[in-house]
Amino acid sequence: MAPPDLNDIASDFRKRASGFGARRITLIAAGVVFFAFMMSSWFTVQPEETGVIQRFGAVNRTVGPGLHYKFPIGIESATMVPTARVLKEEFGFITTATRSGERTQYADGKTKFKDVSLMLTGDLNVIDVQWIVQYRIEDPEQFLFQVRDPRQTIRDTAEAMMRQVVGNRLGSDVLTVGRVAVSTEVRDEMQRLLTEYKTGVRLVTVELQDVTPPDPVKPAFNEVNAARQDRERIINQAQERANREIPQARGEANRTISEAEGYAVERVNRAQGEATRFTTILADYRKAPEVTRQRLYLEAMSSILPGAKSLYVVDSEQKSLLPLLRLEGGQTPVPTNSAATSAAAAANEGTQP
Repeated sequence: MAPPDLNDIASDFRKRASGFGARRITLIAAGVVFFAFMMSSWFTVQPEETGVIQRFGAVNRTVGPGLHYKFPIGIESATMVPTARVLKEEFGFITTATRSGERTQYADGKTKFKDVSLMLTGDLNVIDVQWIVQYRIEDPEQFLFQVRDPRQTIRDTAEAMMRQVVGNRLGSDVLTVGRVAVSTEVRDEMQRLLTEYKTGVRLVTVELQDVTPPDPVKPAFNEVNAARQDRERIINQAQERANREIPQARGEANRTISEAEGYAVERVNRAQGEATRFTTILADYRKAPEVTRQRLYLEAMSSILPGAKSLYVVDSEQKSLLPLLRLEGGQTPVPTNSAATSAAAAANEGTQP
């Protein structure tokens, strides 16, 4: 079967069109154009968006979520801006997938982000800073028409402010306790600049994700951290020992002082008692000297003799060896003869005060 001839097909189409009528073709074409214009006049704004309507290129109005009408193509155009959505810019890393219930996936190859994340600190150390910036579009007209590339402007401003703040701080401060202060300062400075640029953006947060030393110096950095931890541990142990020993020493000192004070009070009271006793005895002695002397002698002997093991009685008139009085075991000495008895009595009388 031979293929159809194109000339025959064209001539057949001209015959059919001439029979259909030029007026009907015009009406159909006009209907198609009218339908296209009507379809381009209605548009839908999503709940998290704001529609900016431009008439001949100039901003005419803004509309909220819902179905809206505008003049057809060529007269008015609508641009959707996500004003109710929190937008995010990542620095030093890129998130590739975030699925519910699964671990977040990040782009491989950290070296391609080093030109953004590597920064010089105030003490001339290099650190790797990864952070995110979350923002919302507050004024859609300014966001679309005041800045040529608002997203890139936000990124450039964030990087400039982060480098400035990190460059004014110590590396150890940024790596440890100063992360919150750095985030707050960067957010405030960024908001000031973005407001001056009239970007129509309101920052939600600036958060440091990961701050680490560069890979080549990580082993040395870990050793320094280990040394600092050991230092803190030793300081804590010493403080604990001091907290335990100092109160104990203070307690011992207070106890010694209390004992000394008590001993001093005891000695003073005893001395006062002895002085009072001596004064009383003196008064009694003045009244009855002989009786007082005899009583003092007996009291002294009663305190001395219980501790004596042997007793020797010396008599100047005795010519022979004196008998030994055995006082061990509480035995009462028995005189051997009357002469010894008289000699003991004489000795007692001679030794009385």
